[in-house]
Amino acid sequence: MSAAYVVSDCWTMTRRELAHWARQPVQVLVGLVFPVMMLLMFGYLVGGGRSVDGDYVDFLVPGMLTLTMVFGLEGTMTAVTQDLNKGVIDRFRAMPMTDGAVLVGRAAADMLQSAVGLLVMVGVGYAIGWRADGGPGNALGALGLLLLLRFAMLWIGIFLALVAGRAELVQAVQILVWPIGFLSNAFASPDSMPGWLGTFVEWNPMSATATAVRDLFGNPGGEPGHVWAAVVWPLVLLAVFFPLAVRKFGRLGK
Repeated sequence: MSAAYVVSDCWTMTRRELAHWARQPVQVLVGLVFPVMMLLMFGYLVGGGRSVDGDYVDFLVPGMLTLTMVFGLEGTMTAVTQDLNKGVIDRFRAMPMTDGAVLVGRAAADMLQSAVGLLVMVGVGYAIGWRADGGPGNALGALGLLLLLRFAMLWIGIFLALVAGRAELVQAVQILVWPIGFLSNAFASPDSMPGWLGTFVEWNPMSATATAVRDLFGNPGGEPGHVWAAVVWPLVLLAVFFPLAVRKFGRLGK
């Protein structure tokens, strides 16, 4: 099929996913509000980070922006499994449609929602006193790194949803998201942790993104050398899980 047909099929599936937003506004709203609640809770209720130089809010907000890129994957995973169980994907596969257009459409819609959620979080961060002092160019670079991480995590979620096959199993899979998210430097510096745990946290792909984003925003806890890691880690994850997801999708029903 020509590139025009591929783009057209993917855009059709994207519009299908976006139409769900109008039918499920509460779900979209919860997805936007939950990270905001987490930010306010850790910023004001839990408070102060150990071994953090400077204002803790300036340290926390980039970490929460990174964590936001991991939250919400269960919505995408559940949508994929529901389409599988209802036979929707089987009907699409019977049509003259590009293989994988359903997955690409799901991913594109999720990325749009993630971008909106990211902007909401940035606005809330500014409202509670956080500032990006690294300049507009670096700030855009930081947002790009965050969305790159989201894109990589998204394809991991899609692959796991195709493997799980049922919405009930998605709940078991999503439990793994929380340890990965919290075992990072989103809330505290690895220097304040036991040696073995600090080492694990530093090797977490989320920590690489959080550290690089802090550096680009000009916030405490940033290190210039982590920018390359924040690019390489998501690309490696994409190189592994994107073809796995497409291959698994192509073998459905065989």
